[in-house]
Amino acid sequence: MKKILFVLLLLSAVSFAQSPEEKAVQVVQAQLEAYNQQDIKAFMKVFSEDISIYNFGDSNPIASGKEKVTEVYKNLFESSPNLHSQVVNRSVIGNTVLDYEIISGRQGGNEISKIIAIYEIENGLIKKATFIRE
Repeated sequence: MKKILFVLLLLSAVSFAQSPEEKAVQVVQAQLEAYNQQDIKAFMKVFSEDISIYNFGDSNPIASGKEKVTEVYKNLFESSPNLHSQVVNRSVIGNTVLDYEIISGRQGGNEISKIIAIYEIENGLIKKATFIRE
């Protein structure tokens, strides 16, 4: 009986184990859903305390630290009631997720913008985000 219980516990642990890629996708997907719902609390839950956000090629971040990043996105959400991101393509390598996204509704406008977002995951949270903008 003990052997059967041990085998069942072992099998359940194996079935719930996630690869680094699966964990990274889960975090980035939660971030995307909160972004599209403009839910700043849910959005910020997936970022590390020392999050840094960059434009590709820049050595200085757009925003660094959870407090500053919260401020940036809170302002964006408030000024963009129709903000929406659609992922066209997602690639994952280890703890890094690359999303090709179409963004609409920024700053209340009708313009569509294309970006590639590179999310680096550490300890189950987004530690760094780098954006390549059209």
